[in-house]
This record gives sequence, C-alpha cells and structure tokens, in this order.
Amino acid sequence: MAEPIDLTSPKAVALAALSCLDLTELGDTATEAATLSLVDRAINEFGSVAAVCIWPRFVAAARAQLGAKSPVRIATVVNFPSGDLPVDEVVAETTRAVADGADEIDLVIPWKALIAGDEQAVRDMIRAVRTAAPAPTTLKTILETGELKDPALISRASDIALEEQADFIKTSTGKVAVNATLDAARIMLEVIQRSGKPVGFKPAGGIRTVEDAGAYFALCEEILGAGWVSPSTFRFGASGLLGDILATLEDRTPSAGQGEAY
Repeated sequence: MAEPIDLTSPKAVALAALSCLDLTELGDTATEAATLSLVDRAINEFGSVAAVCIWPRFVAAARAQLGAKSPVRIATVVNFPSGDLPVDEVVAETTRAVADGADEIDLVIPWKALIAGDEQAVRDMIRAVRTAAPAPTTLKTILETGELKDPALISRASDIALEEQADFIKTSTGKVAVNATLDAARIMLEVIQRSGKPVGFKPAGGIRTVEDAGAYFALCEEILGAGWVSPSTFRFGASGLLGDILATLEDRTPSAGQGEAY
C-alpha cells in the first residue's frame, strides 16, 4: 500500500494527481509536434506524470524523445475511439505500438457488441490484445461507461475485463457525450474490491481540477482503503488537469480553458 493521501490538503491532492496522471493528447487533429510538446510537459519541478497517452502513430517519436530510462511511460490507444474494428486489425495495431516503444495499451472494448448481448466478442478482443501485449506491458480496457449506461452492464464489462487479465479498467474514451462519472467509478471500484485482484482503475474524460481529482481519491479510499491509490493502481486520463495541478502547487489561479475534455 502507498502512503495515504491527505485529502484535506489541496497541494497533497495535486501532488498525488500529478504522479497518477496519464497526460493525454488524443485530439482529432493532433500532430507529431503537438505530441512532442506534450511529452516535454510530462516532467516538471514537482515531479513527473505517470505516462503520456498518445496516438499510436506518434509512439516511436515519443520514445525517441523520452529515451529508454525515462520515468514517464508511454501509453497508446487501440480500437479507438469506436471500439468496433476487427480483432486482427487491433492486434496488428497493438503489435506495432509495442514494437515502437509503448509501455501501456489502452484498448476500447467492443462495447456495442456487449450491449447487443455478445459477451464473447468482448472476451475475444481482450484476450487477443492481451496475447499481443503480454506483461510487462500494461493493458487498460476502456469500457465506455457513458454508452453502456446500465449499472449492471458496467459491472459485467468490468468483470469480463478482469477475467481476461486486464491490468486496469478505464471508464471512457473522452469522445462521447458522457465520460467519467463518480457513479460509474463506484461500480467499477466495487468490482475491483470484490475480485480481490491487483487491478487498477482509470477515470478519463472531463476531469479538469484538483477538486475533481480529490473526489475520485476519496471514493477509492472509501471502497478500497487509504493507501490504495498509487500510479500502479490508479490513473487519470486527462489533458487539462495538469494546468490546475501546477496552479495549485504554485499558489496561483489557473488560466481559463486549459486543455481538452479527455
């Protein structure tokens, strides 16, 4: 277990959020230059983010910029954002990303198939990507909880992901109308708690402030105990959150409109 976070201290929450942040650039018009600029922001005077989360086509460039020994991991997305690509295409995408230097794969499950009652399609996808990205590569499964909607379906998707050896369950792509919510987080964290497995949780989409981060940390402590949160068990998927983290740590007011929603 990690050191418990002092949830009464905005600066303590900000430092914890920084260490658990997947700093994200998944804009539809993202360029290599913008991605490398994001990489440059991943380490600052207060520490480093956990990872940068970027498009697969920029993984090799990010790896070259970070080097082999950087504390910042490289995460990328596959079957993203629609979740409905053929398994063989997703496996090929995953294999290339790992070869290019990705440490972590964020896989969108075929959530439309799950809504239609086809659990096997979800299992097949996760299993194939897990095989293409074995440990020590971290596999995060994106459930798209805002589209699943039904709490029972969110719970079932979480169970399936854990059964198929995902390392993290993640709420959302950040590309739909409803992304991370505390209600969905509670369902997913309760699945992790029941499983007894060392599985992590990643809320993504719309988390922009240290206050937002503190609410998720408090929920984790309620369900999984003080000290459960660490970069190995918890990540935020966000681009705008870093601005508020730094403003909090520097005792200044953040600029308006920092970052995107995801």
